Amino acid sequence: MRLPARTQRWHLPAVPRLQRLTLTDFRSYAGLTWRPNAAIAVFVGPNGSGKTNLLEAASFLVPGRGLRGARNADLPRHGGAGGWAVAGRFESPDGAYDIGTGTAPDGPPDRRIFRLDGAAPRSQAEIARRIAAVWLTPQMDRLFQEGLSGRRRFLDRLVWALEPGHAREMAAHDAAMGSRNRLLTEGRQDRAWLAGLEDAMARHAVAATAARSALVARLNAALASGVAGAFPVARIALACPIAERLAADPALAVEDWLRASLEANRGRDAAAHAAALGAHRSDMVLTDAVAGTPAALASTGEQKALLIGVILGHAVLIAETRGFPPILLLDEPAVHLDPRRREALFAALIRLQAQTLMTGTDIETFAPLSGRAEMLRTGGGALYPLS
Repeated sequence: MRLPARTQRWHLPAVPRLQRLTLTDFRSYAGLTWRPNAAIAVFVGPNGSGKTNLLEAASFLVPGRGLRGARNADLPRHGGAGGWAVAGRFESPDGAYDIGTGTAPDGPPDRRIFRLDGAAPRSQAEIARRIAAVWLTPQMDRLFQEGLSGRRRFLDRLVWALEPGHAREMAAHDAAMGSRNRLLTEGRQDRAWLAGLEDAMARHAVAATAARSALVARLNAALASGVAGAFPVARIALACPIAERLAADPALAVEDWLRASLEANRGRDAAAHAAALGAHRSDMVLTDAVAGTPAALASTGEQKALLIGVILGHAVLIAETRGFPPILLLDEPAVHLDPRRREALFAALIRLQAQTLMTGTDIETFAPLSGRAEMLRTGGGALYPLS
């Protein structure tokens, strides 16, 4: 496969670009400042050398729990002062801006804060409007062998990148559900209180499911148009009774149905200590649209190819919708890919022109990107240029 021609320099396009990444007492890094000099950066080193930590740091520049889903308590460097910080300087057509996150110097160690140009943003949606990030990790290789919660979180991250308000809907749904579960488990049959919580669950579950369904429809259309290039065309479906009803009935009617169902299921949910219906019960089903093979029955290599196709299609959709592509954080993306598909991935990244951070253990894997990407070796809490 012939990769796109090499460009002589990395010129700032009309999209936001990370120009500087600074880590302080984060994971294995006591202090690091890195200034990217290419649109694609490859971090190479043995396992445990800090490659994934760099991608995780970048993932914390957008709202959420990062690409590992880690707890705040796991982020400070061992032997450090107890807190941590990650900061990014971005350049855009409208000028430079800074996004920072971490623990406050005088705040609780388990509370994470954001700063936008040194000040607290009005909400995390302000951050989400400035920058988007999409990632792929080795843990996602098991997405179709494990429970539905991992697939649902994967889908929700795709939704959040286009609809930042989706995070609020899910948080409100989960808070109401948690309170309802506690009341039922404790045997407290306060009908008015339960009805209020079930009303909140119904409203937020329908809103969240509608956002998921809209994203699935748009992403399927993009994938069907061939935006994933040489990767298999994936088709996504929601296994969700709320989504099935929304396809046929108005949202208010679905809310009424869900509210009544939650009330009717109180006894069963009390015995199970969990709600049988809600936004938390949705599953994502991924299928090879051409072969008709469900991802759950495909080989590991085919599963990885399907996921990469989804990630690439989603990045194109973000670029079309928001006017700029997301930062792509690809942890060990070449694992389970044959040489043909590796070159297809590299060619797609060059065409997309998204800022991309990748990791790997073998520099030879990325040989097709020689002269087109910044190559760095990780180790000892530092970075060493290889190109």
